[in-house]
Amino acid sequence: MKVVRFRVQAGKASPSPPLGPTLAQYGLPVEKVVEEINKLTEDYSGMEVTVVLRIDESTGKYSIDVALPTTTSLLLRFANVQEPSGDPARKKVGNITIEDAIKVALIKKSELNAKTLKAAVKSVISTARSIGLTVNGKDPKEVLAEVDRGVYDGYFNQYEEYWRSGASKREPAGGVG
Repeated sequence: MKVVRFRVQAGKASPSPPLGPTLAQYGLPVEKVVEEINKLTEDYSGMEVTVVLRIDESTGKYSIDVALPTTTSLLLRFANVQEPSGDPARKKVGNITIEDAIKVALIKKSELNAKTLKAAVKSVISTARSIGLTVNGKDPKEVLAEVDRGVYDGYFNQYEEYWRSGASKREPAGGVG
């Protein structure tokens, strides 16, 4: 079993190097595999994702797994920003809402080491702070204190069932009104 990892722009993998030649080297149908990768990654459009290709060289069978985008990539996407701040303490590059932070926590649930939605969101907000994003137009440190005081409990209550259901990888349907 051969395992090959590579990063691609979600939904935009192409048979050009380095991907195409790598697939061909293992005797895989390049166009078909590229099409499958694009279909599996289309939900993360605009982000770079890691693809793990497992190849059984003796049979030519393969499987494709897509790793979730990083928390930073998801936050930048929600903030509609291309890159993090080089000086997050002084230079803010964008803003997310508390709902965005909740959605990122839900998407990343399987990778976060948090027992509750609130703890997961606090982790996401801390990441936002480290890359120069504000939350609801405020310093993330201030928002973390508000989370601790219960200011956003109404939002957490609306998503709590989704969190407990174990759902992840996809943004929850609907929004917070």
